[in-house]
Amino acid sequence: MKFNLKTPLDQFRLVAILEGISYLLLLGIGMPLKYITHIIIVIKIMGWMHGILFIAYILTLARVAFANKWSLIKVLVAFIASLLPFGTFILDKKLKQEEPKS
Repeated sequence: MKFNLKTPLDQFRLVAILEGISYLLLLGIGMPLKYITHIIIVIKIMGWMHGILFIAYILTLARVAFANKWSLIKVLVAFIASLLPFGTFILDKKLKQEEPKS
């Protein structure tokens, strides 16, 4: 996975991957620790990290949507992808396929 971070699309893809990882960690590690061991601090830290990354996801989504003139449908699909486990990884794969070859 290579990101040059020069374009809004590359910045969005990076934030999407980080947001997806944080979501999986929250669901796969944070939630079980909360309910099995009653360790609350872990879910607070992971929840904050995921929340910050989710906000960054929405902001970078808006930026890339305006910069690349995405349709409302494409923006909605990208938003819904952030709500589904593994959704951002599938979205990243599709966005990478759409990139112009240099």
